[in-house]
Parts: sequence; structure tokens; C-alpha cells
Amino acid sequence: MRPEIMMKSDGATGKLQCLACAHHCRLGEGQAGICGVRHVVNGELKVQWGEVSGLALDPMEKKPLYHFLPAEPVLSFGTLGCNFSCAFCQNWHSSQVGKDPQARARTESCSAEYIIAQAKKHQVRALASTYNEPLVSIEWTSHLLALAKAEGIHGCLISNGFFSEEALALLTPLTSAVNIDLKCFSDDGYRSLGGRLAPVLAGIRALHAAGVWIELTTLVVPGFNDSDAELRQIADFIAGVSPDIPWHVSSYFSTYKMPAEPARTPPGRIAAAVEQGRQAGLRFVYTGNDCGGVRQEDTHCPQCAQLLIARRGFQVRQKQLDKGRCPRCGHPLPGVFT
Repeated sequence: MRPEIMMKSDGATGKLQCLACAHHCRLGEGQAGICGVRHVVNGELKVQWGEVSGLALDPMEKKPLYHFLPAEPVLSFGTLGCNFSCAFCQNWHSSQVGKDPQARARTESCSAEYIIAQAKKHQVRALASTYNEPLVSIEWTSHLLALAKAEGIHGCLISNGFFSEEALALLTPLTSAVNIDLKCFSDDGYRSLGGRLAPVLAGIRALHAAGVWIELTTLVVPGFNDSDAELRQIADFIAGVSPDIPWHVSSYFSTYKMPAEPARTPPGRIAAAVEQGRQAGLRFVYTGNDCGGVRQEDTHCPQCAQLLIARRGFQVRQKQLDKGRCPRCGHPLPGVFT
């Protein structure tokens, strides 16, 4: 059954208030939300349904989720649009549709039944809303995750974390794992992207408290969020929620509206992020996006340092776990492995 559209009427203005994310856009006839894709036509909020911009089997490590069913495939789907406008967006062709005329990705019709059938055909244990921001198609995303849950298939979100309270209430019971982009640690920084810091932090805390497995990713962008002070603020926040939350620090490469120089994040800034994570007490800090020789991809036992999972890019080369525990000392590895 199709869920109710995430909106309510604003009686004072006669507009519709979208509840999909923390923007809570109030929209009149013909207006689109900040995401560029949720819009009002003939007094109704039109949302994406029965369509995908991509549907593919991905390695779980690509999300990235390193402590959630490692080395297993995940059926990934996405739509169009995003409630942020990041100048360094690496998926802007799909995320900025509706806002940037150069973003020309398109969707194709795809039934929920087909997606679930593909998940069962390939015997995957997880379905992920990814490629663009899941919140802009929250009705479609929640419908698919609910169908997946009924089949015993985990639901995953790859999100910027700009949740409304209403979105959290809807998605939390359907979600087993989430990777959230924690883009920086200043409200000014978030406002430059079109968002705010507080709702992201609140969402991370709420999901963790609800028992959803969380991993966080920070794209280290030169001149934006790569100072030692800001990297330490991010690491300290994560450690304050739980030192067991994996933090993925990824290398930026010049794209979309960002200048061509520097073309990539200097390796020294990736190394600085790793060090700040360690000093904050984080047990699992990983690097990604070809970090110029700074490689932190493997998982070691936090108790005895035994190598548990060896990775190269998205490929798991070795996995030594005994029902989620270190085979040497028996210490449980935080995450979901069985």
C-alpha cells in the first residue's frame, strides 16, 4: 500500500508544508522545494514514485559500510534530487536535477515488485537507497524498505542526514544500517551547502540511540573542512556518540563547481584526519577515494589488533570472524556480521 505523502496543510498561508526533511518547505501552487523535485501541482504535492535513476548490485563496501555484512552484495537504487547544493558534489548529474539545467540524469519506470524480485533473485540480504539523497523520495524509499523488511531483507540508507523528526519516525523502524555524510562541523559550513548542522547531529544521535548501525563519512575538502581544528571537532563528536562508529575520511577530487586546483585532497590532510580520529579515541577510522598512499582500509580487532578484514578498494580480500568475534581473543567486533 502506498504510504501517505509526507506533508501537511499550512492553514495560515494556504500552502503545503513538506515534511520529508528538516527544511520543512512551505510550497504554493507551482512551487518546488529546495530539493528541486518535490513540487505542488493542482494543490497536491507531487513526489517521485515507481521510478529509479539507477538499480544495481554493489559491494557493501562501496556505500561505504565496512561493519555491515562485509563482502556481501547490496541491491542499490536511487532517484533524482537532493536537499543540499554542494559545490563539490560527486553525483551532481542526478542530485542537482531540478536545480541545475546541466544536471540531466533521468529516471526509468520501475515497480516495487520488480525491485524486490531482483533482491530475492540475487539472494541479497540488503537493499539500499543511495546514489542521491533518499529523503527527497521518502515515500518511495520507505515503501521499498518496508517490502524488503517483510521479506527478511535489511534496509540501508546512504544519506546527508538532514532528517526531519517525521522522517526519522518513518524510516528508523525500516532501517538496519545508515551511512551519513557528516560534511563539516560548523553551521556556517552547512549553510553554505544549503542546510544546517544541528538536524544532522540530532539525526545521528537518534539513529544510534534506536539501535540502527551507523557509519559516517567526511569528504575532506581543501579550504572547506580540512583544518586540524574542524577535523578534531568531527572526531570528538563521533567519539561522544560512540567510539565504535566507523569514520570514513575520503579524498576530494575536483568536480562540479569547485576549482580545478587543488585537484585532490593533499595526502597530508587525510593523514591528519586519521590522526585526529585516533586522538579522539575512535577505534575504526578508514580512508577512501584513493588517498595518495594513505591507506587505512583494513579492520583490526580493537582488543588484540588481529587482522579481521583485509580490503583493497571495494574488494574484501580476507575475512576472519567467528560469528562477529575475533577468532584469536573472542572480542566482539561492533557491527552486523551474521
